[in-house]
Formats: sequence, C-alpha cells, structure tokens
Amino acid sequence: MPVLALALVFIASGCTRGMNPVTGNTRALGYSWEEEIELGREADQQIQQQYGVYDDEEVSAYVDEVARRVLAESHMRRSDTPQQFRDTEFTFRVLDSPIVNAFALPAGYIYVSRGLLAHLNNEAQLAMVLGHEIGHVAARHASQRAARQQLTQIGLLGGAVVGQSVLGGEAGSQILNLGGTAAQLISLSYSRDHERESDALGVEYSALAGYEASEGAAFFTALKRQRDQSGQALPAWQSSHPDPGNREVRVRQMAEEWRSRASMTERNEPAYRSAINGIVVGNDPRQGFTENNTFYHPELRFQFPVPTSYQVVNQTQQVVMVSPNEDALIGLTFAEEDTPEAAVQSFVSQQGLTVVSQDTRRFNGVTAQRALVEGQQQNGSTVRVLAYFFEHEGTPLMFQALTSGAQYDTYRAAFVRTIEGFAPLTQPDKLNRQPTRLYQQEADRSGPFRSFVDSSTLPDSMTLEDLAIMNQVGVDETIEAGQMLKLPR
Repeated sequence: MPVLALALVFIASGCTRGMNPVTGNTRALGYSWEEEIELGREADQQIQQQYGVYDDEEVSAYVDEVARRVLAESHMRRSDTPQQFRDTEFTFRVLDSPIVNAFALPAGYIYVSRGLLAHLNNEAQLAMVLGHEIGHVAARHASQRAARQQLTQIGLLGGAVVGQSVLGGEAGSQILNLGGTAAQLISLSYSRDHERESDALGVEYSALAGYEASEGAAFFTALKRQRDQSGQALPAWQSSHPDPGNREVRVRQMAEEWRSRASMTERNEPAYRSAINGIVVGNDPRQGFTENNTFYHPELRFQFPVPTSYQVVNQTQQVVMVSPNEDALIGLTFAEEDTPEAAVQSFVSQQGLTVVSQDTRRFNGVTAQRALVEGQQQNGSTVRVLAYFFEHEGTPLMFQALTSGAQYDTYRAAFVRTIEGFAPLTQPDKLNRQPTRLYQQEADRSGPFRSFVDSSTLPDSMTLEDLAIMNQVGVDETIEAGQMLKLPR
C-alpha cells in the first residue's frame, strides 16, 4: 500500500429508502442493507489490520457467547423483523488495543478492545456495552448518518502522497489519532440522539437477556473518572457523545423502567473475572516498545533509533514517527511485494511521482533498495518521500520518510540516521520483554486500595489512579477482606 496509507473509503452514491428494524418504519438511508453488509465486510479487514485481534481464544469465545445471548434479544432476531435482517450474521471481535473502546461497523461487525474489558467488573456491564453496539447496527445509524450528511468519503487513515495533503498542522494529528479515527468511523460520528437511542437499546437488550442492566452505569462512572483524571477529552468511546455522568443517571433510570418487565438478576462477576484473568494491560512490548530513543520489536527481532522528540505511534501493521512540529513523518511497515526489487519498482511507478534518485544501500547486514521521489499536493506544494525496501528474516519491509520539498534538506539527516540505523535485535533483555497482565486477587485484609498495589508492577504510563479506575474504586477507598481486585503482575 503506497506511502503509509491504509485507506478505507466509503462511497455513498446517494440516498435510498429502507426499513429501520428497530422502529419498523421506512425512511431515507445512505445505503441499502446489501451495501451495508459489503461495507462492513470490507471495513472489518481494515480494522483487523489496524488494531490486531487479541490472541486469546478463551477471551474471544467468552465475549462471543455473551454477545450472542444479548443479540438473541435484539430487534435483529425478533420474529416480526424481516428475514433479511434476522439472517444477517454478526461478528464479534476483541481487538488488541489498550484504548478503552467499543464500536460497530455496518451490518453486524462489533468490536471491544482488551482495554475496555480490563475496565469492566462483571458480565452485566459487558452485556450493556455489547447491547449498545448491537443497537447501532439494528437502528442502522451509520446509514442514517450517511443519508443526512450526503456522505461522499470517510477515510480511516490519511497519508497518501498524491491526492491529499498530509503535511502541515494536520499531519501529526491525523497520524497520532489513527487508532481513534478507525473507531470514529461509526461510534464517534453518531449524533447524540443516536447515542441515546443505543443506550436505551443496550439497556433493553441486556435486561431482556436477564442481566442487571443498571450495572452499565458503573462503567460510565469509570469513563467520567478517566476523563477527569487525564484532564483531556473523553475516552474514545465517549468523544462527542452525551456526558458520561448524565448517561450514568439515564441508564439507571431506564433499567428501573425495565425491572417490572424483565428478570434482571444476573451480574456474573465470578465468570467475568475468570474470563479476563491474565489479560494484557497497557501496551504490549512484544509488539514493539520505545526505550532510550530506540524502538525495539521482540517478536520481529529488529531495532532502530528514534529521532529526539519524535512521537512514536506503534500499530499492528506499521510504526509511525512524527516530528515535533508535525511536518515530517517516518514510517516502517510491511511491503506488499515479495522482493525489495519488485517493491521499489512498484513504488516509483506510481502515477504522479517523479524519481529524483534511486540506488542500493547496505547497512548493518541489510541490503536495501532506495528511492527518493517527489510529488505534488493539491495545494500545489511539493512533497518528497525517501523510501527503503529490504528483507529482514524473510519478511519484506519498507521504510518511508516524507516532508515537504522545501524542508527535505532539513530532515534528511534524521531520516537517513533512523532508517539506516535499522539492525537485528540480539539483546536478551529486549528479546525477552513480556507484557504486564491483570490478575484477579482476593483481598486478604481490609485496607485502602492503594495499600494493595505494588507501584513497581504498574506498566509504563499507568498511574495508581488509572488502576483504581480500572477496578471501579477510589484510590483511598476501603477494600474489605474477601473483595476481588484486578492487580498487575
């Protein structure tokens, strides 16, 4: 895929009319149901590549089981719902991301992150979250939004050299928000009315499935604490949505309204805690980590230097480094072609690119095909891309560094130093680095939460307050003997 771009583009050719399974009404929609199915299928592949799927079959099977129990009570499985909706297959995935997030794609692709699972305390809370996302699909919110906005294009990831601007003030924010941008495809772009409707549907579906639907309120409380603690925008699942404090109150109110119509008794805390016991928390160093201005990847067994003050964004399919002024990018990703020679030829033959130079470089036992190309952006300015293509332990890789033509000489040394600093990783302490995991532990005494935490076990960037929020308790809250806690090891 050319130049850091892993783009998913939805094209809405115009409005159509279709049925809303929740209301039974026919209304203007952006896509037919068949188009939604195809869009969801295509987007699912991009989401898996961007986030990665969490590699734990037991956790995945557990989430799938709870999800299908909730799905069975939704409008998508009711006898009075048209067959085309009832026959739609749903897919539930756990994404390998520490971000607290859940979102849905059209026609039944629903995702929860391992970061979100770590912040829940029981099965009822998970059921409410899953019910909320199923509600987005059932109410066809993505298609409603497309019709209302006359949507023409939604890109998951920016970064193409020709055809769109990736430099200047927007460049860094686009790259730094790659993970969140994918989630915004559906959940963050819904209207407040859509979110309120999905909250109501999440309560309804989880209540009818027998869960204590009011438990969902505790999750919203945790999200509000996370926002207040960070002093930043709401967590990904909540951005541009109704305030989580208000949602907490409304969820409790709606749950009480359902209490007389459903047997809302199950929380299933032991089953939930058992299912997520040992879940990875925070960033997984096996997939790469930065230390002392060096990026290490234990699984793929390589390392390279990171320019001073560059922001590193590490994802499943690529590592991106953004300059402090957000006007230069360096990225390492997999090459699509089987050989470096084929990869460089494919790269330089892209329409709109002019080859400035092309040669072969050797460094640290690596033989790389190198090309410097120039292209023109929509605003008329030029951009230069320095690209290296090579193999590492049989895996084809490509490094690409880009900035404006006017600034290329300023950044060239940093580009070359980073790329030609690529080398095999041999240090045992880096190769054997393991992730921090969250384990269930029963309190052996009464005492404040902080007294149960060994701060040396907290992963990088996690604070005591973060861990307390994850446990849905206060830092100084008294924990009673026998109470279950989630503690890192």
